[in-house]
Order: sequence, then C-alpha cells, then structure tokens
Amino acid sequence: MPAPRPPQTARPPARAGARLALAIALSAGAAFAQEIVPPEPIVRSPAHTPADVRLERPVEVVLTVTVSEEGKVTDVEVAASGGHAIDAAAIDAARAWEFRPATRGGKPVRSRIRLSFPFAPTAPKPEAGPPEAGHPEAPHVEPTTPGGGEGREAAGERAAETVTIYGRPEAPSRGAGDHEIVPGELRQVPRRDAAELLRLAPGVFLTNEGGAGHPYQVFLRGFDAREGQDIEFSVDGVPINEVGNVHGNGLADTHFLLPELVESLRVIEGPFAPQQGNFAVAGSARYALGLARRGYIASATAGSFNTKRGLLLWGPEGTNDHTFAGAEAFKSDGFGQNRNSERASAIGSYEGRLGPSGTFRLLGTSYATHYSQAGLLRLDDERAGRKGFYDTYDFQQGGDSSRHSVALSADGRAGRTSFAQNAFVTLRDYRLRTNFTGFLLDVQRDDQAEHPQRGDLLDQRSSIVTLGGRGHARSHWQLLGHRQELELGYFARFDKVESEQRRNRFDTTTPYDTDLRLDSALANLGLYADASVRPLPFVTLRGGVRHDLYHYRVTNLCAVQTQPSLSSVEPDTECYALDRNGYRSPDQTASTAAGIFQPRATLLVGPFDGFLLSVSHGLGSRSLDPQYVGQGYDTPFARVRATEGGVLFNRSGGSLDLSARSVFFQTRVDRDLFFNQTEGRNTLAGGTTRTGWAGNARATGRFFDVAANLTLVRATFDDTKLVIPYAPDLVARLDAVVFDDLPWALAGARPRGSAALGFSYVGRRPLPYDERSQVFAVVDGSINASWKLLQLGLICTNLLDRRYRLAEFNYASDFRSQPFPTLTPARHFNAGEPRAFYATLTLHLEPAPPSP
Repeated sequence: MPAPRPPQTARPPARAGARLALAIALSAGAAFAQEIVPPEPIVRSPAHTPADVRLERPVEVVLTVTVSEEGKVTDVEVAASGGHAIDAAAIDAARAWEFRPATRGGKPVRSRIRLSFPFAPTAPKPEAGPPEAGHPEAPHVEPTTPGGGEGREAAGERAAETVTIYGRPEAPSRGAGDHEIVPGELRQVPRRDAAELLRLAPGVFLTNEGGAGHPYQVFLRGFDAREGQDIEFSVDGVPINEVGNVHGNGLADTHFLLPELVESLRVIEGPFAPQQGNFAVAGSARYALGLARRGYIASATAGSFNTKRGLLLWGPEGTNDHTFAGAEAFKSDGFGQNRNSERASAIGSYEGRLGPSGTFRLLGTSYATHYSQAGLLRLDDERAGRKGFYDTYDFQQGGDSSRHSVALSADGRAGRTSFAQNAFVTLRDYRLRTNFTGFLLDVQRDDQAEHPQRGDLLDQRSSIVTLGGRGHARSHWQLLGHRQELELGYFARFDKVESEQRRNRFDTTTPYDTDLRLDSALANLGLYADASVRPLPFVTLRGGVRHDLYHYRVTNLCAVQTQPSLSSVEPDTECYALDRNGYRSPDQTASTAAGIFQPRATLLVGPFDGFLLSVSHGLGSRSLDPQYVGQGYDTPFARVRATEGGVLFNRSGGSLDLSARSVFFQTRVDRDLFFNQTEGRNTLAGGTTRTGWAGNARATGRFFDVAANLTLVRATFDDTKLVIPYAPDLVARLDAVVFDDLPWALAGARPRGSAALGFSYVGRRPLPYDERSQVFAVVDGSINASWKLLQLGLICTNLLDRRYRLAEFNYASDFRSQPFPTLTPARHFNAGEPRAFYATLTLHLEPAPPSP
C-alpha cells in the first residue's frame, strides 16, 4: 500500500508541480517521537562576483537548494535573481556546500532549505585602495525548527521559513520488526543488484543456485522463502509476487530493478500491518523508487569473467525525485561452466500535480533476460576429481524471463483526509530448465513404449497477466488531546496464468513427458481497516483487521495421464480421453473460494529517553498453489500466526546518529511449503514453528556509516519437533563505509574518497538426514573516489577468495558419473563465486543553470 502523501506546498510559477514538499509538522503522529533536525552546513563555499561584472548596488541572490540524505546539494533553484552571471556564481558556490543532513526520528532524510548570497557593490578603480570586486560574502542560511520561529544565520539573524522534508512520509511504525531502510552511504558496499539491499534488514540471507537471471532464494527469520513464497514484495505499491508460477507460487523476481533507483526499502518482519496481504508470512519488503540527482548519469562497469554493465540515468531539470528514467544493459560469461547471462532493463517514472493538493505518478518498467545455469553437483564427484568445483552436468540448464508493467497512482488531500489510488498491469513470461536428479525419475510405466532412462531435465514455463489496484483513505482528528487516525483501504488483483512442466531428454530440449499443464484464473480481494489510537502521550495502539478472499478457477488441460487398462490407446499418448467408464474430455476444471479474517495489532510505549517498547501480534495468510486446488477446497490458503516483542532506541546528537533494536519473535504456519527436488519446486508439508531473536544497530557520523545485524532462530516441525531443513539458524551481517574529502585539491576541487566493506556470516544450516551444511562467510570490499563530475570505483567480491558452497542439499541422484549408482542420499551443492574484481567509471552531467 503506497504511503499517503500530504499536499504540495506552493512553488514559484516556473516550477509549479516540480516537487512534492512534505511539511515537517505532518510527521507528528508517528509512533516514535519523530524529531526533525534541520540540515547543518559543514563545508561552506563563498560566492565571488565574476571578474567581468560590475555591480552598482548591493545584490542578493536567494537559492532554494535540496540537500540529500548524504548531505550533498542535489538541486538548486533561483528564488530571487540577481542577474544571469550573478546567479551562476551563487549556484556554483551552493553546489560546493556540504551538510550534515536533516534527520527525522534520527534517520537522514532529504530536505529543502534556502541560501541567501549577498554580493557587495564593485568598488571604483583605485586610487583608494584595493578593489572589492570578487569579495566573497558569506550567504545567509535559512533552516529553522518546525513551526517557523527564527533561525540563526551565517551572518546575523532573520525570520526564516520552515524547512520542508522531501519524500514519502514515514508510515506508522509496527514495532521493533518494522525497518525503514535508507541506504545512504551504505550504497557503496558492493551489491550486485537491488535484491542485495535486503541484507540491511536483520535475518536476511540470499542464495541463487539458479543462475544470474534466476530469482534469489530468500531466507528470513528461519523461513526458506525460496523465490518469494513467504515474503510479500512490492515496488511503489505494485506487487511483484507471481501467483501460480509453476516454479513456485509467490515467486518474486527483483532483477528488473536498478539498485541506483531504489530510494528506500521498508521491511516489516511478520504480518503486523493490515496493509500486508498475500505471501506476508515471514514479512514484507516494499521498494520505493526515486532519483535524487538531477541531470544525466552515465556509468560503465567491467571486470572478471568478461563482465560488462552499462547504465544511463536521467533526472530532468526542474522535476522532483520521482521523475526519472533509467536503463541498464548487462552481460557476463560467468565464473564457471554454463553460467553466462545477459539482460536489459528500463524504468521510467513521471510525477506531476493533480489539482491544488494532489499528485499523480506514472511508472513503467520493461525487462528481459537470458541465462544459463550450472545447477547442482554431487560433492563426491567433485572430491573425486570427476567434476570441477565450478562445473555442470547438463549444459541445457538455464532460463529466459521477461517482465513489462505499467502503474498509475494518484494521491491528494481533502481537509483532514488523505487518499491514494493505484492501478497496475503486468505481463510476465518465465521459462526455466533445471536438472536436480540426473537419470532417476523416468520410470518405465505400463502405458509407455519400452525405453531407457531419458533424463530428468525439468522444463517449466509460466505466462502471467496481472491486473489490479489498491487504494485507501486516511483521516485524523484530535481526541483526549492527541492525534487519532483511521485508514480504510482495499486491494484487488486478478491473474490469468498458463503454466506447464515437461521433462526433456538429457542434454536436449526435446520433451518426452508432461507433468503439469494448467490454465488458471486467480483472484484476491482484500479489505482492511487500520487505526492509530493514542490515549496517553506515551502510549499508542495501532492495528485493525484485514479480510482476504481467495478465488480460484483452475483447469487441468491434461487431467488424465495414466492409460486406463481397458483402453486401446497407443503407448506414450499424453492426456488420454478415455477412462474406465469410456470417453471423457482430457481436461477438468476445479473452482473454489474462501475468505479469512486477519486481526493485527501493535502496542507502542514510549519513547523514554530514546527508548520505545513494542509488542505486536498478527494473523496472516498465503494463497495455495493452483496445482493443489480441488473442487470446493475448503481453505485454499495457509494460516500464519505471529507474535513479537522488542525495544527500539534512537538518539541523534552532535555528529552522531545512533539507532538500535532488539526483538524476540515466534511464527506458526499451519501448512508450510518445502523444496522437493523430484518436483523441482516447493510442495506442501505440515505445520511449522519458528522462535528466535534478532538485533540490529546503525551508527552514522560525519565520516562513517556502519550497520550490523544478527539473528538467531530455531525452526521445527510441529508434529515431529525435528528441525526444518535448509533455513539457517544463525545469520550475521556487517556493512561499513568510511568517507571524507581527501587532503589535497585538484584543479581547485578536493576529491572525495571512501572505502566500504560488507561481511556475511551464516552458521551451519540443517539438512535432511540430520546433517549440517558448511559455514558461509564472505567478505566484499570497494574503494571509490569522486572529483567534480567524475567518480571511479574498484570493487572486489569474495575478497579472501574463499571457496564456498552457496547452497547445499541432501537427496538421491544419478548423474551417471559413477559405474554403480545407488539411491543413497548424497550431498549436492552449488558453488559460490570466486574472488572477482570490477571497475566502474561514472560521469555526472549536471543540468545547466536556470535563466534569470
């Protein structure tokens, strides 16, 4: 659900509709005391009168500047002109300023302030002493505390305007497990794509045994969410989980996102907000897109394994962060056999005014990829030297994927009520070829011609059309001397899905059998009410109820696959039209529908000297995979019950911003899903419980930004109490960046340098048959230098060149690498990437100064 936005403030006529300014006072209802701290200048640059300009009288140029979360000046507008040449001198000076960024609730946020540059009259030529031309004047600065009091300036005092804070207003907090992540300087930690930003949230671990274009396997709070079945993903309100994808119900592919365009990421761990819908089992992840810098950005990356990436970004002058365009092209040979990949992605967004108090936004994305995958190797083959660590068995493994979407959103305000509406259309095509077991599952059936084992290469395909929308209205009023709020909203989605799974002959794409062929129409309608009640200054109760209706119509196009003994159908005929009672249609339809009420609540107490206590409880749901739907199926969803309690700490002072939290949690699922190598996807299992603790902290100072998190969890089956395989019980992550101006000047400008480090540690994951995986520990690093419009970066992944197994499994297979194979379960693994180096060159082309 997109966060509500307040009305825009007035702008100069030439810039009408250019920016959405959010007044500081609108953050007043947040659960945590959302103290607003204006930006503070730390590097000032004086403005000089150009040598060829003579001023007969004093001139003052007033600029409206945007200060980013990193403290950089990203946009400059002339509010009061002194003439083209004088304006240009003031703009050049303003762009050299650096700030300690504004903060809201201790978190850096983007802000807009005014700078006033006075220029003294040019002195006459001289008998009377040196000229004053070019004399630098310190500009006035106009940041203030909320409410519009007086603010102190660089040269004296004057009445000043209220600082405005840009971006989406913070959504009401849902407790210690609700993480609003602004990457800031931590963007410089090596990350291959937007999915890896999830590692800034505690407990997240990512793997990808499917290849560079395959969606990530995500682990969170003891859940093996596979490609998204247990995490609700959305991008600016548009859901990206795929209902009915044959590779996994809920699959979420984030590869179409450009990490440079991710403005923020909100991760709610657990189903505690009524806005959370289908697949919010372990939690939800909401990406918000934006581009702070105006002008053109061109970037090129090259490095190990013949990897190449080109990136173009554009933020049109005079527009806000939500108007941008970006395009990416990527190609790599990969780090071993059958790991080559190629992709292209484009994203465009435009935001404008809608009436006196509203905005609208149009967002379009387009993405396509082709990739090969190495799949899994048996550990005994690698240790015996029959296969190399980075080799493959089947060179036909790989995939193709495309995604195209358009979304239109609008928001506004009428009195005390804010409202928002979003509509979206997504076209998706997905194909994957993967071989987990080799030559094991092609058993000889009576209705088949005699044949040898032909191989177990699974060929999966899904074609999906998604239509939907979501909207809400949120009102507030004063009661008991405090702000109270109520939000009513809805979510509606319809998916038309064609999916099939076939089996191909080994090392070919020739199909010989059909496992599954479905034509599905799937609908989800969710209605919710969300209230925020504050009976006392230090007590806030948030929550409400959500009702989801899941509706299914599933047509099995190959419903009869076993030849009836009384028929005379030729062997190897698929989708028979006969059964024991004679002729029948080869297809069969099942339909069902059911709803579930899901109450959710969070109690927040505080803050007390920076500390806030929270307790949350919620009921969630996950829709059923269409292949399991039967006529009149009573409950085509899984129930999720989650509880957590924790404490948050925020403190901002001087040059240090510090935040930390600790939370204990428990989540129960009545019907879970687990990976089945013979099916090549997740299949139904019984109930499960996860109990654990998570903690994280982030410290930001003038020259550093450090974030760390740790999660401990025990995940068990409810009936046997045995541990759940594959999900890690210990996940730790560290991201750290140091940055500052270098101590020398080059052509009149001081370069800025930084060094970044990322460290991931995952304990021994449980595997089937009471075994444990290898420890996962990887270090990545980068160094960057920027000077004027240029930026140069050097990235090293797997800095210590550790040979590690990214994913491990235990099951039986036969890849004919041994003369006498057995059905004894064996260890299988997917290799992690060896040490790699990449160099990046980025050019920033700023927009031309505005005309007076």
